Amino acid sequence: MRFVLTRHAQIEIMRRRIPENLVDKIVNAPGQVVKEHGDIVCHQSIISGEGKTYLIRVMINPTTDPAQIVTAYRTSKIGKYWRTP
Repeated sequence: MRFVLTRHAQIEIMRRRIPENLVDKIVNAPGQVVKEHGDIVCHQSIISGEGKTYLIRVMINPTTDPAQIVTAYRTSKIGKYWRTP
């Protein structure tokens, strides 16, 4: 998927110390895609590191060309966001 990072997303990814190559990997090969509010969809994957397991969530507006990454964050609350079929 072609995408651009919004200025807000660039700042938040740096502040939250999420490697940009990890964001790219999750956008192009997510563990799961979840519909959020409005046009926003979330590409998310479970990642292990630093002795913990996290969920990395990348919020994307796919209706623009190229798609815009709005923000990304890491959470330990996997059960809250991970959807089971």
